[in-house]
Amino acid sequence: MPLLFLGHGSPMNAIEENEFVTGFRNIGKSIPKPNAILCMSAHWETRGTAVTAMEKPLTIHDFGGFPKALFDVEYPAPGSPGLAAEIKKIISKTEISLDYKWGLDHGAWSVIKHLYPDANIPIIQLGLDYTQPPLFHYELAKELSSLRRKGILIIGSGNMVHNLRLVDWENPDNGYEWAETANNLLKKRIEDNDHLALIHYNELGKEVQLSVPTPEHYLPMLYILSLKQEDETITFFNDKTVLGSMSMTSFLIDSKEKISNPSYNHG
Repeated sequence: MPLLFLGHGSPMNAIEENEFVTGFRNIGKSIPKPNAILCMSAHWETRGTAVTAMEKPLTIHDFGGFPKALFDVEYPAPGSPGLAAEIKKIISKTEISLDYKWGLDHGAWSVIKHLYPDANIPIIQLGLDYTQPPLFHYELAKELSSLRRKGILIIGSGNMVHNLRLVDWENPDNGYEWAETANNLLKKRIEDNDHLALIHYNELGKEVQLSVPTPEHYLPMLYILSLKQEDETITFFNDKTVLGSMSMTSFLIDSKEKISNPSYNHG
């Protein structure tokens, strides 16, 4: 299966019609239908590493100040206790706990609903251990590689540039100059496969430091890059900075090698 990093931006993307929603839909149509989805969302930070293991995850409305129509959205995709158990088994870097309380936060459902509107693909989330440095997350991700050959779509959902304290609500369609600079710099490192520099992003200059004041929206991207194989290609989409200090830039990692009808038991 391919890999996806999705810049999810505002929760309003869940109910609006805009260029980013179109980008998500087009990507969903362009890749094979997965047997299940594993999502690392910026909005589930944990102490230790956990995976959701319930059969019917709740749709979590983890935000405030938005219209009722957004809170009314439900995305009733099933969970996958079997996939959660498989991840617990294959990860050796740390102990994986099975979570039965979380569900699907808006970092997951607000974008996945555009890829798969029928909500018929099992989804689980992997929590981001906020006590660990970027290198830990990058190395942990490598242990998930076998899932790709079992028809599992692995998605990281965050934003390459994300500084809510500096959001410019009066300028929704453009980014600050420093945000544009950081977005382009990070893209160049991604294209060059310079993962070491991306892991040590605090050393990439003041523009990147402004763009990543806290790591939770950046770390999902490291999970996806860690899983990239040498011969795979990267395609950027939704490549735009908005609201001054946020980047919607997303990318698809895909291989020339295709596997027909991979199977997986989600029990």
